[in-house]
Amino acid sequence: MKKSLIGIVAALMASQTAFAADVYQEPPPAFPDQAPEVTVQEASGWYLRGDVGYSFNKSRSFEFSRAAGGTNTLIRSSRTSSDDSFLFGAGAGYQINNYLRTDLTFDYMGKSDYRGQADSAGGGIDNFRSSMRAYSLLANAYVDLGTYGRITPYLGAGIGGAHVKWDKVQLDSGCCEFEGKGNWRFAYALMAGASIDVTCNLKADVGYRFRQIGSGEMFGGTGAVSSGRDKGLTSHEVRLGGRYVFNGCDTAQYIPPADIPLQPAVYK
Repeated sequence: MKKSLIGIVAALMASQTAFAADVYQEPPPAFPDQAPEVTVQEASGWYLRGDVGYSFNKSRSFEFSRAAGGTNTLIRSSRTSSDDSFLFGAGAGYQINNYLRTDLTFDYMGKSDYRGQADSAGGGIDNFRSSMRAYSLLANAYVDLGTYGRITPYLGAGIGGAHVKWDKVQLDSGCCEFEGKGNWRFAYALMAGASIDVTCNLKADVGYRFRQIGSGEMFGGTGAVSSGRDKGLTSHEVRLGGRYVFNGCDTAQYIPPADIPLQPAVYK
């Protein structure tokens, strides 16, 4: 009996040892298929733009010479003001990469009434009235500051010329009337704003522009009064527009999937 029990125990121990030696290992996790190699394209290509806006205008002084007693006296205005006006613009440009673009724009500033004061020949004050319009042609460059969702803020600057056309300059006293002049002047602008992706081809644009137009001839002389020159115009402009990008849908960005860490083998 004792020998039988010893034999049973030995058999059980042998089977347990054999089971422990038979280690089960889970099969390694399957590797996902290798993602196809995708080239990330930078946004680039031609675009057209259009803008409307409102300009808060600030006129600068004007001056002219008046002959009296055989001498010419330089007269400078003591006060000037210009009404605000609407803006309309259009242009074409090129998106160089995700961060840099450039364009050429043509803008029309609507009629702005102008008033000024200057010393009169009798020692008093003459009140001048006129109005002006302006066209500008600017070459611009912009730096896009990154895209956040659908919004891309930017900064920009432009340089070029503006054609200012003055209407007749009249005195409230009714004594005199001067023929207004039109001429090209130097102009520059500084911009800030943001574009909003409406579709892959269409972007809305909301921005601010500071524009400075240089000095030029304002009116022609007559009699004892020489031709007059104004010192230029400063404007602060709020603008709303849109840009149509011709290949905007071809530059969608590819985001690679996140790496999947390998799981260690589990032994049971």
